[in-house]
Amino acid sequence: MEKDCGAWVNMLSRQVKRRLNVTLQGLGITAVQCRVIFYILEHCQEGPVYQRDIEQVFSLSRSTATGILQQLEKKEILRRESVATDARLKSLVPTARAVELDAQVRACLRQTDQVLTRGLSEGQVQLFKEIAAAMAQNLQQAEDETAPAPGCGEG
Repeated sequence: MEKDCGAWVNMLSRQVKRRLNVTLQGLGITAVQCRVIFYILEHCQEGPVYQRDIEQVFSLSRSTATGILQQLEKKEILRRESVATDARLKSLVPTARAVELDAQVRACLRQTDQVLTRGLSEGQVQLFKEIAAAMAQNLQQAEDETAPAPGCGEG
């Protein structure tokens, strides 16, 4: 039986995560922590980064994002700082340790991307990205509509 699109995406996701976890093991971080660190380092220069940003960008629940961020705090890779305008908000600030990890994190992500796209033309890679973005948008729209698909989960 031929795999459907969701099966392919799931399989690729697991393989990429497994590869990154093995590669990053020596740094003491996981694949998802690596992606979060990279995001915070990239975006904190533009302005404050908050937990809700991490939740939205990575499609994480509040509790999952909290767990990831708590682990990064525990490892002294980031800290939360109160925002002067709203005491309830805490911005996510990378520490010196995050900056130290930055080059290694970037290298791991780049290497994994190179392995993933080996033998593909730039056009094929760009087409994949466009298709994946369209699929993500389709899923987001379906989630926003909140109606279950016909014959899927009804009973």
